[in-house]
Amino acid sequence: MISQKFALKIFEAFSIERWNDMIRPFDMVEMDKSAERMVLAYIIGKYEENEGQKIDWHWMMYASLFDLLKKIALCDIKSPVQRRINTEYPAEAQKLNEWVISQCEDFIDDESLLSLFSDYFNGKFVPQTEVTARVYRAAHKFSTKREFDMLSVVNERQRLTKIEKEINEDLQPYLDLKGLQLLITKQKPYDFLMIIEQLRFQTRWNQTPRVPKTSVLGHCFFVAVFTLLLGRNQEVEFCPKREYNNYFSALFHDLPESVTRDIISPVKKATRELPAIVKNLEDEIVKSELVPLMEDFYAQELLYFTSDEFDNRICLDDGYLNVNNVAFDQLNTDFNFDKYNPVDGNLVRCADHVSAFIEADVSIRHGITSVHLAEGKKKIQSLYPVGKVISGFPIGDFFAGF
Repeated sequence: MISQKFALKIFEAFSIERWNDMIRPFDMVEMDKSAERMVLAYIIGKYEENEGQKIDWHWMMYASLFDLLKKIALCDIKSPVQRRINTEYPAEAQKLNEWVISQCEDFIDDESLLSLFSDYFNGKFVPQTEVTARVYRAAHKFSTKREFDMLSVVNERQRLTKIEKEINEDLQPYLDLKGLQLLITKQKPYDFLMIIEQLRFQTRWNQTPRVPKTSVLGHCFFVAVFTLLLGRNQEVEFCPKREYNNYFSALFHDLPESVTRDIISPVKKATRELPAIVKNLEDEIVKSELVPLMEDFYAQELLYFTSDEFDNRICLDDGYLNVNNVAFDQLNTDFNFDKYNPVDGNLVRCADHVSAFIEADVSIRHGITSVHLAEGKKKIQSLYPVGKVISGFPIGDFFAGF
């Protein structure tokens, strides 16, 4: 089972500030950067797939987790310093990677995950195609550029010139990627990204003081990596499409909030009919405001991710039209095949509740509490008594550990 210590370690990324030697117009933290990188990787990767390229999403999802864990461990070393260590002192960089892995042994009980983590930094766990790594690195570089663009409006020009040149140089090797070309020239995917970035500015639990504050976008990434980990704690090995669908369903599960804003759960449930009404309105607004900004070759997939996002479901055709809700046991026995496009929406819901619980719990531990946080934490815990199992995950025991 995933330990509470592991979950709390991942959560630390909400407290790692970025660009803290600059004037910042809003809080910039590592979790949000990691989230935007994977949103960009999805967009750029989809353009490459449309061009006939093979993207190794399995590698990319784990790379996003491993790079986050490394960033958490080395948060006191600025990125430019880390880069120089990697390029000028490779032997020392390798020792640093080994130290990072040793730090993770304290909270990761999954030996095969630790081995994969080690292989990633030793160059043994590599993507099946070179374009996969290039898409991932391009997404990393462009997400940095987006942060820089937002910083540049409030910082003096002389602080920025050298950094801007370095960022542009870093992007040069990836300009053949069509998705990146369209982002840099501010075409349709850029407009779509601008809408998604609004989730980075939306604060969760915005009716109460809380530390650390968490954005909706960062929350989505936490849910994505936790869902990925939940998939490892199963008796049945998930088929590649199921693993992919789970991760990106989690990453985009709050996408409608980019145009509707976050409506807190107590308000959503103020009347019996309101949850269904809000969901219908969200779907309508997504179709009218977001779908026109998506490309045809991934729009239906994204709608599949965001519609009934917490239900276990499969798709019986290639057009995402014949969608059926199924039980977890059926997913394992009958539909654990790529052709059915299986999604463990219940696992995404578990991860969503884990994120919300930790957001409340950590703030209370820091001494910043309120009725909203205490009641929210109690409500979530009441849903999962000791012994409760959801889709193979003993979530009741997980919460009891707190």
